[in-house]
This record gives sequence, C-alpha cells and structure tokens, in this order.
Amino acid sequence: MKSFQKIFILLFLFYSCKVEKNSNSIEEWVSLFNGKDLNGWNIKIANHSLNDNFNNTFQVQDSMIRVVYDEYEDFDDKYGHMYYKTPYSYYKLRFDYRFLEEQTSGGENWNVRNSGVMIHSQSAKSNALEQHFPVSLEIQLLGGLNKGVRTTANLCTPGTAVYFNGKLDYTHCITSESKTYNGDQWVHIEAIILGNESILHIVENDTVLKYARPEIDSSFLSKDYKGIDWDNFGVTNKKIWLDKAGKPIGEGYIALQAESHPIDFKNIELLDLCGCMDKKAKNYKSYFIKNNSMKCIY
Repeated sequence: MKSFQKIFILLFLFYSCKVEKNSNSIEEWVSLFNGKDLNGWNIKIANHSLNDNFNNTFQVQDSMIRVVYDEYEDFDDKYGHMYYKTPYSYYKLRFDYRFLEEQTSGGENWNVRNSGVMIHSQSAKSNALEQHFPVSLEIQLLGGLNKGVRTTANLCTPGTAVYFNGKLDYTHCITSESKTYNGDQWVHIEAIILGNESILHIVENDTVLKYARPEIDSSFLSKDYKGIDWDNFGVTNKKIWLDKAGKPIGEGYIALQAESHPIDFKNIELLDLCGCMDKKAKNYKSYFIKNNSMKCIY
C-alpha cells in the first residue's frame, strides 16, 4: 500500500511539474468586447464630436457589435469608426463578421457589402472633425454579390503605404487571394501584426495576403492627386501627416468601420505578442516575440 502511495505521489509531482513547465506556452487571448455594452471603445463619426454615437450607428445585441442604420434617412457621408481604447504593436487579432440586409440609402455603390477593421490606426481623438477615415491600414471586408469573384480581407491604405512583393506599393487597395463569400454567412478573419515588420491576413485558416513595413504616405488615397485628396476626405489637419510622410508605422489602434452597409461583429479577440521575455518572471510567455521589460513581474 505504501509503495502504491509513493508511486501515486511521484506521478502527481511529475504531472504537476510538466503542466507548470508548459503553462508559459498557453496563449492568453483577451476579448476586446464584453458582450454587453460598448465600454472600452471610442466612437468617431464624420462631422460629429468624439463619442457622439450618431443615430445609434453602433449597437450591442445578442453578444454582437452591430453597425446599423435603422435611424438614418440618408447616409450622407457619415463614415464612422469605433476604436478600442488601447493601442497595440505586436499581436494576433481574430473576429467574425457578416453582412445583412440592404445598403443604407445614400451610400456609395462601392460600399455595398463593404466595411473593414482598421489596424495601426490613429486614435479616435486625433481625427479631424470632418474626417472620413483614419490614417491606418484597413483589413477590408467584402461580401460577395453573387456575380463573380469578390475577395475579402484585402488591404486598403488611407494615408499609408506598404511594401508588397518586395517593393513600396502605393496602390490604395491590394487584393487578397481569398475565396468569395456570398450571402449572410459568418466569415472568420485572423491577422498577425508584427509592428513595422510584417502583417498577415488570414481567412478561414487560409493565409490570403502578406505585406510589410507600413509607413505614412504623402497622399491619402492616390499619388495621382498629389496630396490634395486629404482635403477631399475631411482631413483638415493634413499638415500633421504630410510632415510625417515616409515615417514607419509600428503600432496603433484597432477600429471597426461603419461605411453604409449593415454589418455584425462577434468574437473579437486579441493575443498580445509583446511582453516580458525574461524566463525568470512570473508572467513570461514563450510565444512573446517583442520584449517589454516594464511588464515583468517577479
């Protein structure tokens, strides 16, 4: 009996040590949405003040964040974004989205089943009052129109440019290699954002786009406008950005877009890849790839 107890204790200790040894590799994903309200998010809609949720554009229902236009008579260029409170640099992001119903009256033709999630974005507070889109990288979300190929998780670059296929590419929207998703189905998106190094877009576990070294551009959308297009999109403080042209972007905010077509978001989660990389610290994680010694706990 005593021999059996000794064996049991040894097995228990071995198993416990093994679990403890591997615990630093367990990914600690954080939900950016509490499922109940918009706490932790800041809203900025063009021509409206910070956190004026004009016409209840952003709503919460059934554990989803919903972008709706029930109270709109006309879209009237009320481009909106809702920004998570914390900026990030090295991280993984995942979420699900779906398009529903018809586009709001007054929306542009190219905005049918079109929305996005912005990353490396300027803050909500720093937007000009009239500004349509934040300076950012947009994971463009498109729904199929039942008439040919229409990829999703493309990249659009308001006020930015990236290196694509090894060279600096000023194309405003770079097409991904995703499938087309018609109808009102949920689509799962992931992104791996590594500061100013590289960014991957992943759709339903399939890597569909890769680019690197994002930077501030001297044009908002196209080089053809030679810088004047900042005014066309309400960026009245454009000089701030023009003075930063060519500067690398390595971090920023995450924002959900309201672009005239109703869309739902759920399961918005983030895995921070920046943290304490000292193995002696209590909060060391083996998956961290960017060190922040200020976060170490001993």
